[in-house]
Amino acid sequence: MKVIGLLSGKGGVGKTSSAINLAAALNHFGKQVILCDANLTTPNVGLYLGTPAPQVTLHHALKGKKTLYDALQRHPSGFHFVAGSLALDDMKDLRLQRFKQLRELDADYVILDGAPGLGKEVLTIMENADELIVVTNPELPAITDALKTVKLAEELGKKILGVLVTRVKNDELDISLRNIESLIEYPIIGVIPEDGTIREAQAVKDAIIHTHKNAPATEGYLKLAASICGTAYVPELQQNWAVKVWNLLLGKRV
Repeated sequence: MKVIGLLSGKGGVGKTSSAINLAAALNHFGKQVILCDANLTTPNVGLYLGTPAPQVTLHHALKGKKTLYDALQRHPSGFHFVAGSLALDDMKDLRLQRFKQLRELDADYVILDGAPGLGKEVLTIMENADELIVVTNPELPAITDALKTVKLAEELGKKILGVLVTRVKNDELDISLRNIESLIEYPIIGVIPEDGTIREAQAVKDAIIHTHKNAPATEGYLKLAASICGTAYVPELQQNWAVKVWNLLLGKRV
């Protein structure tokens, strides 16, 4: 099992959307995946997936009232997730050391959706993750805060897979990918273009790779997942043409 934490120096960069879609994309490639909302103060995974008030949450597990297994929910597509509690009272008496229960889960990948900033929640994720992905936008404030996250991870000796750049518009206002790599000093492992269908997917409480299979952002998340799990990625359009060619070779009508 590999635990991958998604972190960002600031909020609003698309980290939760990326965590959800990375989990869904890894599951798309046949991997057993658990997505855990590790943003203890402002958890949104449950909201994004249509379960804003689950009976058992990560907070209950961290209080010792339940286990992480008790908090597991299954998404219709096949991956599992652990939502956080929105109740203020559940913020009290949390034992962050209970995050170690992650190692008892049965999955190929556990994806942690972290909190923004550099507080205790982020330190806990760094300590419990095998690898980290730093999420940023091609804008200077987001990159500056992402760099702080990188430096903290380096101080803790954590492995950083690379940088995921979201909301890329490819206009003259975007900081170029080359400059982002130069500033952060880690490779860009994924690029997610600005895509309005992400909001449409959020509105129906699902991952974009399920709701908009041909969207540019879908391709970005599938490429990222394929590179992480070592799977060759073939765009769906190419797959369809390959099937047609194969059927023609077999003498079938297409």
